[in-house]
Amino acid sequence: MSTSGAPEAAGRPAVNPGELQVVVSGAEPEYQMQLVGELDMSTAPQFREQLLRLVSDGATLVTVDLSELAFVDSTGLSVLITGLKRLRQQGGEMALRSPTPGTRRVLEITGLTEVFSIS
Repeated sequence: MSTSGAPEAAGRPAVNPGELQVVVSGAEPEYQMQLVGELDMSTAPQFREQLLRLVSDGATLVTVDLSELAFVDSTGLSVLITGLKRLRQQGGEMALRSPTPGTRRVLEITGLTEVFSIS
């Protein structure tokens, strides 16, 4: 993924519009994923691949930090739902943390605030 010449924030490279950076931390069985940028039909496959890899590697709790997510569309929401279903099939859980006001509104409109644990 390319980055702009903007200064780095908290050690992460700046993300250009239309891009997504997924920062994974933690260790089995609990992981954190921070999404930086935009989660849409062009970036969702990248997030899906990393999320499903954690699930297949035995993750039981995945917390997705949405504090730096600038945009999410229906494709991005679908990846979140798919990941949640896969985790629950294995007895695990997914939590969402710190959604931006815009992202929280999308979650509310779609009813996903009733599906995910959100802090």
